[in-house]
Amino acid sequence: MPQQIKDEISKTGYKFFANYRAKESIVEIAEHFGKTLVPWKNGLVQTLVPRAEAAPNSYSGIYGLDHFPFHSDLAHWRTPPRYLLLRCIRGFADVPTLMIDGHDLIDAITLDILARAIFKPRRPRDGSVSLMRLCEPVDNVMRIRWDEVFLKPASRIGEFANLRVREWLSRCTPTAVSLAETHDTLLIDNWRMLHARSPILPGRENRAIERVYLETLH
Repeated sequence: MPQQIKDEISKTGYKFFANYRAKESIVEIAEHFGKTLVPWKNGLVQTLVPRAEAAPNSYSGIYGLDHFPFHSDLAHWRTPPRYLLLRCIRGFADVPTLMIDGHDLIDAITLDILARAIFKPRRPRDGSVSLMRLCEPVDNVMRIRWDEVFLKPASRIGEFANLRVREWLSRCTPTAVSLAETHDTLLIDNWRMLHARSPILPGRENRAIERVYLETLH
């Protein structure tokens, strides 16, 4: 990966590529960027399509075609994926991906509160429940995790942080990036940025976005 791209992601938390490498697959692009991660069996590439109804323990099952809340992917895992790569199969300019910089969240809520806030997954994973901090230093960066659906407060300071973060997210102004054209590609630092899907408008139900997770960048 060119150093310029790594520098931009380090500076802003994401990088958008318009009509990027049209002849290559998302797997080829992901492997060009870094080391890919398979989060579950046969799950290297996930195709994200809007669903009015889905499994009740999923975002689509809870929110349907409405706005998804801000979150970091797989925040309830002990080690969430470091990066996520999104690539447009069929997109629309009026259904953008919304992003909020976790550094702004730290400035607003304070590192002291977020680092002491203990949360736990909504349900056990592999038969156990892990306690996790919303913010912690890892590999010389501050890893931020947030998911109001799959993470629940597990301490008094966690309860306080939960209210503060939700209130701040309700009034902040996100960055909107539209994966509108086929091959538009978005690389996001999942340890830094919170992201959300905007509502699916009528006639946009055939939106399709591919996703691959990365452990590291080259």
